[in-house]
Order: sequence, then C-alpha cells, then structure tokens
Amino acid sequence: MSRLPFFCAQRHGLEMKIRSGGHDYEGLSYISKSNKVPFFLLDMFKLRYIDVDLESESAWVQAGATLGEVYYEISERSRIHGFPAGVCPTVGVGGHLSGGGYGNMMRKYGLSVDNIIDAKVVDVNGIILDRKSMGEDMFWAIRGGGGGASFGVVIAYRIKLVQVPETVTIFRVEKTLEENATESVYAWQEIAHKLHEDLFIRLILEVETVLRQDYEKPLELRSRPCSSETLRDFSEL
Repeated sequence: MSRLPFFCAQRHGLEMKIRSGGHDYEGLSYISKSNKVPFFLLDMFKLRYIDVDLESESAWVQAGATLGEVYYEISERSRIHGFPAGVCPTVGVGGHLSGGGYGNMMRKYGLSVDNIIDAKVVDVNGIILDRKSMGEDMFWAIRGGGGGASFGVVIAYRIKLVQVPETVTIFRVEKTLEENATESVYAWQEIAHKLHEDLFIRLILEVETVLRQDYEKPLELRSRPCSSETLRDFSEL
C-alpha cells in the first residue's frame, strides 16, 4: 500500500475516510465529522488477498476482502475449519473486524476480534506495523469499537481458524402473532443462554406490509413470522 494518501492528507489538511465493504449504516465512510474539514475516501476494494495456512490454522486476510470470500477460501482448503464472523457475505473484513464482528459461532468461539492474532497497520507516518512493532496496547485498541481508524489504516489481519464439524444441522421455524409467536420469543429469552455452546439459536422479528384488496382502506401493518434458526457449530453459509 502506498504512503501517498497519508502524506497528501497531512500536507493539504484533509480528513481521510476508509471504506472496506461499504456496509455502514451510519455512512461514516462517506461523510466528514465536520463540514469545515474536506476529506477524501480511501477505498480498500483492491486489497482482497487471502492466504490460508492450515498447518498453523490461521490466515492472512486483507481488509478489502469480503466475509464471503474469506469463507470460500477457507472451505476450498478445508471442510473442518471456519472463522467466527457474520452471515452477510458482502460485508467487508475491515469494517466487520474493527467493529467487533459477531456471528453464529460467537457462543462457542467469541467475536471475530477474539480470533485476530496479528495485523498490519499503516500509521500516520506511513510506516507499516505488525503486532510486535505496534505493541500490545495498540493491537488491543484496533480490535473492536471501530477503533482501528483512530490509530492508522489496518490493511490486513491474521485470523485464527477454528474447528467446525463437517456436517451442520440447520432448521428454520416461522410463526405469526396469530400462531402465538410471542410465546416463542419468550421461550427463546428463557433458554437460549442456557443451551450447550454447540447450539445456536437466532431469532428475527420482522414486520410485513400487506395491501388489502379493498384499496379504499389504508395499508395494514401486521407481524411477520419470527424466524428461529438452530445451528450446531455454524461452519458455512
């Protein structure tokens, strides 16, 4: 990665915004904190290299890669390894990991940041640092809470691969309010945290807009099914 963006930002007083996959609900990659400070966008899109090493059960992943690409590369090399992260395949690694990274394996293996063992960061002076050269305090600070951008630009992470079963059982249950979905939500709250760590249950509440056949009447909002997915060591999309 070139050092020019850093030198350019310093010389011209520009704020640098970093974009990995672009999945940012608040749009922080596209706006400046102050209207008085001009900014430019540093797009990590072309930094997508992924190097899987099964011998060490780890992988180097550049920040512009997507979660789907990470899962694909791991699955191409092994049917019994995975990485604890989210379920949306188009989310960028840079934003997901710097923000914490939760997913379907978090009960067993924790968040994505709990499985980062090294990183490469370009600091304000344009120097590339790894875990050893940046120190443990900075390595801690760049993992979670979106803190990476406060200390430099994370260009790659070394992640720890985890063991997963070759066969994963998944099922889905849908219920409406009329089918007593409220009881399912209550039951989930009562038992989800007590289950074995190999079992994960995700519950989603959705609202569906239904257009009545009588067009003179207003649109009606009603509850759509609560979706519950039960997984044993989620290992693939």
